[in-house]
Amino acid sequence: MVKQKIVVIGNGMVGHHFLEQLANRPEREMFDVLVFCAEPRPAYDRVHLSEYFGGRTADDLAMGKVEQYREWGYDLRLNDAAVSIDREAKVITSASGASESYDQLVLATGSYPFVPPIPGHEHDKCFVYRTLEDLDKIQAAAKNGKVGVVVGGGLLGLEAANALKQLGLEAHVIEFAPGLMSVQLDEGGSKLLREKIEELGVTVHTSTATELIEEVDGGRLRMNFKGDKSLDTDLIVFSAGIRPEDKLANSAGIELGERGGIVIDNHCRTSDKNIFAIGECALFDNRIFGLVAPGYTMARTAVSLLCGEAAEFNGADMSTKLKLLGVDVGSIGDAHGRAEGSAAITFVDEQTGVYKRMITDSEGKKLRGAVLVGDTEDYDTLLQYHLNDMDLPEHPEQLILPSLDGAAPALGADALPATATICSCHNVSKGDIVGAVQGGCCSLGDVKDATKASTGCGGCAALLKNVVDTELAALGVEVNNDLCPHFPYTRQEIFHMVQVEEIKTFDELLHKHGSGKGCEICKPTAASIFASLWNEHIHEKPHVGLQDTNDTFMANMQKNGTYSVVPRIAGGEITPEKLIVLGEVAKKYDLYTKITGGQRIDLFGARLEELPEIWRELTDAGFETGHAYGKSLRTVKSCVGSTWCRFGVQDSVGMALTVENRYKGLRSPHKIKMAVSGCTRECAEAQSKDIGVIATENGWNLYVCGNGGMRPRHADLFATDLNDVTLIKYIDRVLMFYVRTADKLQRTSVWLENLEGGLDYLREVVIEDKLGICEELERQMGNVVGTYQCEWKTAINDPEMLKRFRQFVNTDEKDEKIVFVEERKQRRPATQDEIVRIAEPA
Repeated sequence: MVKQKIVVIGNGMVGHHFLEQLANRPEREMFDVLVFCAEPRPAYDRVHLSEYFGGRTADDLAMGKVEQYREWGYDLRLNDAAVSIDREAKVITSASGASESYDQLVLATGSYPFVPPIPGHEHDKCFVYRTLEDLDKIQAAAKNGKVGVVVGGGLLGLEAANALKQLGLEAHVIEFAPGLMSVQLDEGGSKLLREKIEELGVTVHTSTATELIEEVDGGRLRMNFKGDKSLDTDLIVFSAGIRPEDKLANSAGIELGERGGIVIDNHCRTSDKNIFAIGECALFDNRIFGLVAPGYTMARTAVSLLCGEAAEFNGADMSTKLKLLGVDVGSIGDAHGRAEGSAAITFVDEQTGVYKRMITDSEGKKLRGAVLVGDTEDYDTLLQYHLNDMDLPEHPEQLILPSLDGAAPALGADALPATATICSCHNVSKGDIVGAVQGGCCSLGDVKDATKASTGCGGCAALLKNVVDTELAALGVEVNNDLCPHFPYTRQEIFHMVQVEEIKTFDELLHKHGSGKGCEICKPTAASIFASLWNEHIHEKPHVGLQDTNDTFMANMQKNGTYSVVPRIAGGEITPEKLIVLGEVAKKYDLYTKITGGQRIDLFGARLEELPEIWRELTDAGFETGHAYGKSLRTVKSCVGSTWCRFGVQDSVGMALTVENRYKGLRSPHKIKMAVSGCTRECAEAQSKDIGVIATENGWNLYVCGNGGMRPRHADLFATDLNDVTLIKYIDRVLMFYVRTADKLQRTSVWLENLEGGLDYLREVVIEDKLGICEELERQMGNVVGTYQCEWKTAINDPEMLKRFRQFVNTDEKDEKIVFVEERKQRRPATQDEIVRIAEPA
């Protein structure tokens, strides 16, 4: 088979999506694919670029890896920009001098930042906000500065202002227009957004034109404005919009729009039928689409056509929902009401800082647009009315007015047509989700994996859950959240009952709210809840029968019936004397010794009857239980931080010790792992933990709800530049809110994914005290901390508890069926074949 050669110029988000879509098609084998990338690294997530200043690394933001492209069979040329196109010969020439032929060419060259031609804009302290290299330059310049200015008050400009604020600068925004985000917001919404942003410490200058940038004494810059005003600053970031990167196409004679942009038809083809253009470089219907979702749609269209399928790009909705400097903002459709016959319904609450405006047709039957500032809870509902041209309810104002009973009228999943777009990032319709459920996806996670819905920006999470639950119910699949047959309640409801009624035993809980005798689901769940609330020893008589095997013996059972002993080594810090004790204990009891990834030392191979004596020797030396057997805090990993490392900016070991010693007794729905890194080099891998802390020059950045394992999840940046007291306070609240609301055996990562409102809602609960429970959460955590006991030490001092640690009830003999062999100078469990060979007579 003669393969066609596809050359892709550009490896941004849209270019990467094209390559990813093609790689997943069976027709992939029909093509040889070559990719020219002007940047030194493969595609990365520009949507979340600002998080680079919050501790995320280039690897964290990466969308494509060199190894992945190699696995797909693509020839990726990094740091090598295409410089010319010979359309007649169908040859590309690159900056390195390479010449490559093509059969089909895809232009995904994106856009470049517009810099107004202000005299002085070429100064080396003037930057743009576009690439990781740009951000590195800004970060370097900010180290010795106090003031930073952003030119541009649009979406990108406010993102840049937030970045400057994160870098510790006094941030200013200069905007030529009368209001912020003038494309997306009307006058009222823009005015409120300005007020909210200024409350957060960013100074906004609107209707301001910069005429000259000059260097003044001390190397600072002075911005001279029209009207004899000026502002001195240490650096300037231009973020005044984008322009399509169309120079290469122009030099090749490809048709451009009057104001730039590569003209494409509804098949994403340019004036040359062998050349496609996708993303921000493309001009469709005289319009540039500057969001990632339309670019993805173009990419999918081009892939389908190359694979011989019919597909069209007919434009895209540019509605958007985002959070700028902590302010919720939403814009839908004709936000300014410019269409003839438009009518407006406006709600303003100056006390809470909320502005909502709906644009309808003259009869109030159809929604043409909307603006939401300060509260975007109505966004999903309004967007579906707009996208699907649905008739508004009889009283449309109810969609944005506060409901007297606390529940706003929502648009149910049943009312949406099959064509309704649920996830615009990945173009997933309601029909796609219904098909996935009917095809066997029985959970929200299954549907996400099958369709990729809600794996982009995540803004559709609540609506996605609504559709999935509705379809499961329609198929007769009961959406049942009961804990088990004995308790017709969720874990959260049971937690509330136990707390409010001060229930202390399983028998009392069963008598009041359950039936039967209980099971292997409800007993450990109840035990965990009792421990979280009352923190009594798990071996006390009312509780010991509820525990699973590992909790019952306060050690992890291994494959041959022996146990592992894992003492706590807080923060990974240990003295030589304690190291010697561990070695002596391991040698005395002939235990296999292993250093773990969590900076602890595990001792394997202890017999049941040996456990109390091992614990006694360890606790006498100052060790405590490491709770490796429990659904509780496991480890707090740390680097050496500023104490030893020349890159460290805070004492990460000290903070790790504080954190681990505070939460070491906390029982939770699932295990919890934490880490503290002393700088953004992130040697402790804090962003892969349930709770991650990363030092900054101004304090600590807090990350939440990450995990490794079978389904890794990057932790989310929760709050930045916290002092010690605030950091601990926020961790207290996050953990106790997780403990009281999560499902049984639910990791923090899954809990957050299923939490309605997601990360933004969690911030509202923990930081803004939206539910009014923060004081209670702190009090509950204080009780856990104040009633901590080392479960090993308590057990070895209680004769009744010690009776459990015998291999046989009626004799002190050892189990001779436990067989070991030596390997690498340590013993390990013998395999079945080895046991047979050992038992055979010589």
